[in-house]
Amino acid sequence: MENTTSAHSPSIAVLVPCYNEEKTVAQVVHDFQRVLPEATIWVFDNNSTDRTTEVAKAAGAKVVFSPDKGKGNVVRHMFATIEADIYIMVDGDSTYSAESAPALLKAFHDLSTDMMVGKRCTPASELSHAYRPMHRLGNQFVCGLIRTTFKAPIEDVFSGYRVFSRNFVKTIPLHATGFEIEIEMTLQSLSNGYRVAEIDTPYGSRPEGSFSKLNTYRDGALVVWAFALICRNYKPGLFFGIIAGLFLLLSLAAGIWPILDYVFYQYVFHVPLALLATGLALLSAMSLSIGLILQTQLRYHKEMHALLRRMPQFK
Repeated sequence: MENTTSAHSPSIAVLVPCYNEEKTVAQVVHDFQRVLPEATIWVFDNNSTDRTTEVAKAAGAKVVFSPDKGKGNVVRHMFATIEADIYIMVDGDSTYSAESAPALLKAFHDLSTDMMVGKRCTPASELSHAYRPMHRLGNQFVCGLIRTTFKAPIEDVFSGYRVFSRNFVKTIPLHATGFEIEIEMTLQSLSNGYRVAEIDTPYGSRPEGSFSKLNTYRDGALVVWAFALICRNYKPGLFFGIIAGLFLLLSLAAGIWPILDYVFYQYVFHVPLALLATGLALLSAMSLSIGLILQTQLRYHKEMHALLRRMPQFK
């Protein structure tokens, strides 16, 4: 679906979710004011314990207090609160280049996307500091799952630098509360027919004195869990089909001895295994049935969502 912006001078909102970024937020605000003087810079302070709010206000940003902790909560707050034609979301840690914003906006318009993602490209000299090995590995793993499951050529699912259409911001259903919000936005987009594209953008190290809030293993587990939940909700046929297949394999493994008993002796000696195999086979059939029912319901859900996106207030 094409983005739907105003024909003349569309309004642009730069959304900056922040938590304890007093060292970097002013630089982010100044950089985007310089590159996009027509844009309004909004900083959403997510219960910072430092001077993030004071520094952002002094730099000229409009600051909104966002009380519910977690990046996902802040993103939903931003999307519900701010009115604009085009939205640019960028982290407040000064790792993304404001100089890339015009290129992102151009690609956003030229490709008629609903979400344009700044794919992170880091110089080799900064790679180990800016983009930690476990984060790169996790990104490659999840992108591989997306390419396999959703047939989409996504290469950076965790980028915090994105451009959105108003249609996307006002109609996309989001539920994640933490840093898994990026993967949810990507998968929800692919599931609901929004157009998504990526272009290369520079990605650098955090300035000295600024620290990442990511926990590699905790947030990695949340991301995998979020991926599984979204697959369950938006690919139920595949999700429950895999579960049905696993139950079927277990049923066959448990039932091989009872089957051999009957073939050779016309009597079943391994009765517990026979009961287990029967139960697993029933679970397999139930899982497949659930998947088919939910897949049908999903079709009607997508039709209703498509109608919602056509309503005038979201254009």
